[in-house]
Amino acid sequence: MILPEHHLSDFAAIDFEAANGKVTSACSMGLVIVRGDEIVERFYSLMKPVPNKYDFYTTKVHGISYRDTNNADLFPAVWDKVADKVQGLSFVAHGISFDERVLKALHQLYHIPYPNYPFYCTHLGSQQLLPELENHKLHTVARCFGFELEHRHNALADAEACAVIAMHIF
Repeated sequence: MILPEHHLSDFAAIDFEAANGKVTSACSMGLVIVRGDEIVERFYSLMKPVPNKYDFYTTKVHGISYRDTNNADLFPAVWDKVADKVQGLSFVAHGISFDERVLKALHQLYHIPYPNYPFYCTHLGSQQLLPELENHKLHTVARCFGFELEHRHNALADAEACAVIAMHIF
């Protein structure tokens, strides 16, 4: 889905960073919860990826390495900290083709029931609603709404930028 049928006043913005090209290799997760059109909670965690192997390029992009996550919690322990908080919420991501696939893959890998969260994409939504922008990269669209994304490829910063965008376009 690109655009929700009704205004989203309550939702969770999510972003993952990956250790390598495998969909289950999330090494960090950022989550921002919005209720009543206001950010009410921010959550960030490193995670031990599966497989626990880092590509040079991904580490260069986000700065996370094997040393940072080798002793980190696996996804189930991280998800347990937020599962109740996102129950019944829609999700938004800037490029859901990645973040939604990662969330589903991690639920499947660890045999966690997946409640089929509605997902909306701020990238596709901004392309449709803001065609005049020079591009629709996360930092460009966020800046359009007054949010300066200073720490690109930090999962929490990216999730917060996504939440700001969603509050304006959804």
